[in-house]
Amino acid sequence: MSTATLPDLLRATRAHSLALAAPLSGEDAQLQSMPDASPAKWHLAHTTWFFETMVLLPWLPDYCVFDERWPRLFNSYYESLGPRHARPQRGLLSRPSLAEVKAYRAHVDAALADLLPHAPADACTLIELGCHHEQQHQELLLTDILHAFSCNPLLPAYDAAAPQKAAAPEQAWLHHTGGIVDIGHAGGDFAFDNEGPRHQALVTPFEISNRLVTCGEFADFIDAGGYREPLLWLSDGWATVQAQGWQRPAYWLEDGSVFGLHGVQALDANAPVMQLSFYEACAFAEWAGARLPTEFEWEAACGLPGFANAADQAWQWTRSSYAPYPGFKPAAGAVGEYNGKFMVGQQVLRGGSLATPAGHARPSYRNFFPPAARWQFSGVRLAR
Repeated sequence: MSTATLPDLLRATRAHSLALAAPLSGEDAQLQSMPDASPAKWHLAHTTWFFETMVLLPWLPDYCVFDERWPRLFNSYYESLGPRHARPQRGLLSRPSLAEVKAYRAHVDAALADLLPHAPADACTLIELGCHHEQQHQELLLTDILHAFSCNPLLPAYDAAAPQKAAAPEQAWLHHTGGIVDIGHAGGDFAFDNEGPRHQALVTPFEISNRLVTCGEFADFIDAGGYREPLLWLSDGWATVQAQGWQRPAYWLEDGSVFGLHGVQALDANAPVMQLSFYEACAFAEWAGARLPTEFEWEAACGLPGFANAADQAWQWTRSSYAPYPGFKPAAGAVGEYNGKFMVGQQVLRGGSLATPAGHARPSYRNFFPPAARWQFSGVRLAR
């Protein structure tokens, strides 16, 4: 990225995080509803810690740390950078206050503005990484507060405006001839390290759905006894269904309505189904006489004419385990902990969601979550 556009990206990214948090009260921003989620206040602080630690301390002479006690609170998983407050207990951090966290952001933003005019190339690379890192947390801020609000009997809306509705295109199968395909980021603009190195993969001929599975189609799966039929499920998935008592997607309510960012709404049969685990996605595919695509198939097919909902509705589970590409090597230093150490026990999702910041996703993007995770905007695209 050019040094001329980097300041604009930084300003827009930092402002968007505050805009996303603006509808939340101090009490809202404090909530942590499960160990896998984090309070909105923590997201605002952690992304600021990233810039302070990765950029300002090494690259801005005489930078003054905002509060020397805070790195322990807002370091996420960077073992090489010192001790950390336990993730499941982030919701116990009533101090610092939301106002103090916003003051922290202003302090770091001012220091970044001082650095940018003369920042060396390596520092600019880290600033760009920090912006895309913060964009990831912008989506997490929304998914985490949605989960927290789902635990409130009042089921409050994050955004009281009515959601936009769009008719789903008629389902069709798109054919790919297969062959040796190029996989991974081609260079020229930003990508995370897990998107490379670019390499070739062999895919056999396949078909992939032009759109995502809809709520109406998933309701048919439920009505047909999908959650009660063990032959549809992977062993771990069936065990999870039994242990957790799953009977429907995470935010579908017993009365047939659906909870989301806009509060409780009538189920839209034409909308893509969301908040599904990998296990549920696989079971539905089995019931539908299809399967999930591999991540290589998804990337090879996403440019086909008629391929809808690539990155604007729900992340799409793939049948691919999250693993390094051939020749992958983590970066040196603390940033090497960003992706590589999580390449075990997780499934790849491709695309993007309605909560993904504009411009953040791309065809080579590899999201990843454990197979039982179902609080993200995650859905299903079938293949066969």
